[in-house]
Amino acid sequence: MGGPAQLVVLSLGSNVGDSLSTLKKAIRDLSFLLDGMRVSSLYLTTPQDVAQQPDFCNIAVTGKTTLPPGELLRETQAIEASYGRQRDDSAPRGPRTLDIDIVLYGELAVREANLVIPHERMAVRQFVLIPVLELLPDCADPVSGRAFREILSGLEDQGVRKVGNLYGY
Repeated sequence: MGGPAQLVVLSLGSNVGDSLSTLKKAIRDLSFLLDGMRVSSLYLTTPQDVAQQPDFCNIAVTGKTTLPPGELLRETQAIEASYGRQRDDSAPRGPRTLDIDIVLYGELAVREANLVIPHERMAVRQFVLIPVLELLPDCADPVSGRAFREILSGLEDQGVRKVGNLYGY
């Protein structure tokens, strides 16, 4: 384990197989990594980059961890792999059983080959911003200081629809 606990925000998505079951089980798995975990509502999202695929189910989770960012990434990628996620560089935004992105890690900014925090596409993706703002309505980009709510208001509609909650979270 690392230093003091940091509030982290993860974005989860799935559009292959039983996405609801996958997300529910992934939340259970993440609860072993994150203390005080909170889960957003469930959103259905029109695919953004590769249109010929099913809609995505998306949620955000927050919680505290003492794992350093690189170790948290390894753990989340192991969870993805346990649900059949295969990292295919030929279709980086294509269908997937489970995608877990670390979008925020406290006020930290990370720029490494395999990890960028805040997530490099967070500010242009409603399917990330809407669930995150549901949980943390006043959060801001730790790099620019700009409120994510302000950033969201400048985006065009991307087909994100709230459909409810996952079992009482």
